[in-house]
Amino acid sequence: MGKDGKAKEAKGKGKQAASSSDDAGGGKGGKGGDDFGTCTFVKARHVLCEKQGKINEAYKKLQDGWLDNGDKVPPAEFAKVASEFSECPSGKKGGDLGWFPRGKMAGPFQEVAFNTPVGATSAPFKSTHGYHFILCEGRKN
Repeated sequence: MGKDGKAKEAKGKGKQAASSSDDAGGGKGGKGGDDFGTCTFVKARHVLCEKQGKINEAYKKLQDGWLDNGDKVPPAEFAKVASEFSECPSGKKGGDLGWFPRGKMAGPFQEVAFNTPVGATSAPFKSTHGYHFILCEGRKN
């Protein structure tokens, strides 16, 4: 994905909260927690769909199974939904984008990825590439 300066802000952060001690990257600097503004790398999975209806259908599948109960979506379950619905090549890998640095992804995608708590699933949002939602799996410096 390339950078873009014009994009809609993501609405909401998903329904579940994540523990701020889930710093999966064990970042440098000795600070624990989700240092949203200071971390330089994030590990994420996503689902990408061209049509808003399809992304809503995929998100509903997670809502019905996990989010409506206030549960975190396990990465393996998220991967099943990504494999079924995502139109991105990463869908074949369960939506896994691995670790990526700040500045690599398009504006709204980066905003949501770096502001979603570790273990949480974002609400659907629009970027220049289509509609997404993200599972944040870790952050590090």
